[in-house]
Amino acid sequence: MKKLITLALFALSLTACSGQEKLATGEPVKVTSLGGDSRIEDVRPADAMPEYPSRGKSLARDYQEQPPLIPHKADYSITIDKNSCMNCHSWDKATRMKATPVAKSHVIDDKGTLNGQNYFCTQCHVPQADNKQAIVENSFNH
Repeated sequence: MKKLITLALFALSLTACSGQEKLATGEPVKVTSLGGDSRIEDVRPADAMPEYPSRGKSLARDYQEQPPLIPHKADYSITIDKNSCMNCHSWDKATRMKATPVAKSHVIDDKGTLNGQNYFCTQCHVPQADNKQAIVENSFNH
């Protein structure tokens, strides 16, 4: 019986010290969303589909030493076992696929084996599309 009373008092003390404080005014707290003033039930139109450059066209770089931009979607899987970018961009397949071969700075031998530091392409190379809507503000000066 003594243990049961001790346990009940302990549980009661935890609820008393929960850190929650009642608002003095009793009014609800106003929280605004970063997503804007829309309800979850509201249906909005879909975003415009991005348009990628025509195949075989390389994109101009904005500054010196910029990693080349990817002129297509980059949703190919890159795992520790397989880099799907190499299906088109490896030295032996690039000409046939009309793709840019991997740069010599990214390989370790004459066969075109990728350097471990350059294995995950999307660390530096990003897809570039003509989006019809501004995603983020940009004040970068060329």
